[in-house]
Amino acid sequence: MSQTPTKESPLKHILYVIFGGLIGLAEMVPGVSGGTVALVVGIYERAIRNGDLLLHTLRAAVTDRRRLKDAASQVEWAFLIAVGVGMVLTVLSLSSVMHAFVENSPQTSKALFMGMVAVSILVPLQMISGKELEAKRVPAYAMFAIAAIATFFLTGVTSAEKTNPSLIVVFFAAMIAVCALVLPGVSGSFILLSLGLYGPVIGAVAERDLTVMAVFALGALTGITLFIKLLDYLITRHRTLTLATMAGLMLGSLRALWPWQTEQAELLAPSGNVLGTVLWILLGGAIVAAIMWAEKFTTKH
Repeated sequence: MSQTPTKESPLKHILYVIFGGLIGLAEMVPGVSGGTVALVVGIYERAIRNGDLLLHTLRAAVTDRRRLKDAASQVEWAFLIAVGVGMVLTVLSLSSVMHAFVENSPQTSKALFMGMVAVSILVPLQMISGKELEAKRVPAYAMFAIAAIATFFLTGVTSAEKTNPSLIVVFFAAMIAVCALVLPGVSGSFILLSLGLYGPVIGAVAERDLTVMAVFALGALTGITLFIKLLDYLITRHRTLTLATMAGLMLGSLRALWPWQTEQAELLAPSGNVLGTVLWILLGGAIVAAIMWAEKFTTKH
């Protein structure tokens, strides 16, 4: 059933800009999900609904212009624009800071992100119903183990940072990473990091490389268009197996964030300031744990 967007005060839209900024900040940090932040601030379902309506509008513009006006009237344009502006402004203003942090402090950044991702694994696991898990225990455990093992070995090949990646690679990486906006608990930046593309992409944004940014945006739009329905289907019809697989992928991908490794992603034994590195890991875990607590608190209240 369609509904007409309601008018809201300018102060409300300023708040949406701030929320968008928080989501944009989360998407730049591997291990922190923009979808989870959207849940915490209370706009996740509304954003997903409007995103779906926006896709309907775009399809109508291409396939059936007679439906375009009706489709466009259902979208809460002011809400989407406010959130989008907040995300874009945050990414553009802080990308150089994140790029410098990753480039100049590789061990520290990996340690911080590793702690974040490790605790984030709890998000998809907590979303699994105990009753459903009981009925699908064997396939769920199997999917979790297969995903974890496969990703562990694959990240050994892919996680070494790519220098000057091709635009085709950037396009397809964006298609995959953008799915993190739809699924709470999954970090788009972490997907890029595990593919060895986080540094090049965040560097392109920091340096305002319009070509790479445009290709990435086109890949993200393509990914959302192609995958949002598939992801919705998997979560709705095969929720337990999908969430178990997601958790396995995140566990296996921790290999990419091991603080002690060579530039070719070969794992090394802990060395140097081990205590300091461990403290960064704990700090990362604490940050995500605080976000998860805030999500539960806001949900209950």
